[in-house]
Amino acid sequence: MHAYTIGALAAVALSIIFELFVMKGRIYFKKEFWITILIVVLFQIPTDGWLTKTSAPIVIYNPNHFSGLRIPFSIPIEDFLYGFALVSAVLSIWERLRQREEKTDSC
Repeated sequence: MHAYTIGALAAVALSIIFELFVMKGRIYFKKEFWITILIVVLFQIPTDGWLTKTSAPIVIYNPNHFSGLRIPFSIPIEDFLYGFALVSAVLSIWERLRQREEKTDSC
């Protein structure tokens, strides 16, 4: 069983459900969200790549717990999924708080 893969997919699914049905901030339809994701990925690649490089890894993944699919610099694809879920959830909450503050200020 690939627990890390299942966890990553569940985190993405839950963050999308949270945004679309609970927070309803429509962040996925905003270019600022996708620019933020791009910035996160651009910083994640060198950092995560250094931590997981196959020549001298600092972080070692149990091959029984993840898909084995690695992209640039041997980074497990699941790491990008968790990053997406984290950024989505945080920005959903941030957007809701911003909307609430704007509503309060206009009253």
